[in-house]
Amino acid sequence: MSKTATSTPKNGLRGLSIERRFSTAGAHPFDEIEWEIRDAVIGNPESPAFEQRGVEFPKSWSQNATNIVAQKYFRGQLGSEERESSVKQMIGRVAGTISGWGREGGYFASDEDAGAFEAELTSILLNQKAAFNSPVWFNVGFEETPQCSACFILSVEDTMESILEWNTKEGKIFRGGSGSGINLSNIRGSMEPLKKGGTASGPVSFMRGADSWAGTIKSGGKTRRAAKMVVLDIDHPDVEHFIWCKAKEEEKAAALRDAGFDMSIDGEGFTSIQYQNANNSVRVTDDFMEAVEAGEKWDLTARTTGEAVKTLDARELMNQIADAAWRCADPGVQYDTIINRWHTCPESGRINASNPCFPADARVHTTQGLMAIDELFKRTQAGEVVEVYTHRSTAGENGSAPRPKREGVIATRPLAVMQTGVKPIVRMQFANGATLRCTPNHKIWTLNRGYVAAEDLAPADRVMLNDTATPAERASWALPVRVAEHAKSFSRGGSVIHQELPTRWSAVLGELTGHLVGDG
Repeated sequence: MSKTATSTPKNGLRGLSIERRFSTAGAHPFDEIEWEIRDAVIGNPESPAFEQRGVEFPKSWSQNATNIVAQKYFRGQLGSEERESSVKQMIGRVAGTISGWGREGGYFASDEDAGAFEAELTSILLNQKAAFNSPVWFNVGFEETPQCSACFILSVEDTMESILEWNTKEGKIFRGGSGSGINLSNIRGSMEPLKKGGTASGPVSFMRGADSWAGTIKSGGKTRRAAKMVVLDIDHPDVEHFIWCKAKEEEKAAALRDAGFDMSIDGEGFTSIQYQNANNSVRVTDDFMEAVEAGEKWDLTARTTGEAVKTLDARELMNQIADAAWRCADPGVQYDTIINRWHTCPESGRINASNPCFPADARVHTTQGLMAIDELFKRTQAGEVVEVYTHRSTAGENGSAPRPKREGVIATRPLAVMQTGVKPIVRMQFANGATLRCTPNHKIWTLNRGYVAAEDLAPADRVMLNDTATPAERASWALPVRVAEHAKSFSRGGSVIHQELPTRWSAVLGELTGHLVGDG
């Protein structure tokens, strides 16, 4: 969206000249679309969980978007004069503040370029070509020093001071509307001695307090619950307690439900259930996975001495992880060895945890939208026709010489989609932040050398990434094929037959799915 200009602002830096792509000079983006006044109501209309009448939204935005934006992202106390009531105010607050920072920092070559940047950003947000994460909408233009990152990774040492500092930092992060991840493996196990007598509480006990903080502090004071990730290493003395802590609490929840307590997410019964505000993950190593494969023993080691305090069957420990995850979807698994092998900045120290957000697997642009390759395989195997977008400059010629410049993308049907077994993969990261994973011999199109195997790419190569619009021309409201197979509920003693399943997406089904898979 930008290119370097030759003019020099007063701070001596080279400013940016902004080329308009989505906005029109002399016309405000707000004036180029239709608006309407609506009511945002969530829940029973007679006693709604949220209600804001007379809000102004683009006519093209759905009612579901209206409800979410009005409840989550409009700033100001509900019912007060300061309360935002229009998307114009919300987007103007964010785009105007960010543009103001650019003006103050001398980022733009001229006032016209600053105005173009603000109009471009406004148009992009208004027309939903892109969207910021929640903390940006929460805080930018509203807080004096806004917290804009979605996720933070914290660390903790085996001291009470560090543990209390962890809770303080996490509370501040939640107050700002962001999420937190932490590895608690430095904290000694519950059977390890304390210097002044007695035994330690152990990390799982301290998790209770942190869980209560997360449940109490509405994320950013902005009606969203806190997002947490807690990690424990596979050799920690309390790893079994960690594996089962959520599953056992859910057994308690079932008993309270059967006794007549309100177990809805804000019900009095649910508030007594612990460990429910975090996603838990066990951090495993290649050594452990090899021990599982070989059926060997696995030592749990003391944090203070490094000595083995308990020895388990590695396969049985893995079975415990699988069993608990089957019962309550936790814990997940993180692969410590691979994560650190692929560390992009190892000099900064090893990676011990990840944040609460996880990307989907490799996806490609199709006429039905972005689609994971494994889904593409399943859907084409089922007979569905899916066309994949490729850039025109890569099509039509063989050889490795640079090709004549072609613009745009073309959608074509894959000749074959197949599984080729398990092979090593490489991970590439590009200057614009994009990443790509593929086999080492996968051919990558470059502007300077044509097709080059991934393992042979050099820093001087210019790889063509697809940043051209790829419209989902054949997107359908029908649910994906084989949905019935995935919906079967054998774990609860039954199954779902085709006639009972919805056949098409709806706003209600989408909202329910979002609640089930969202981060809080």
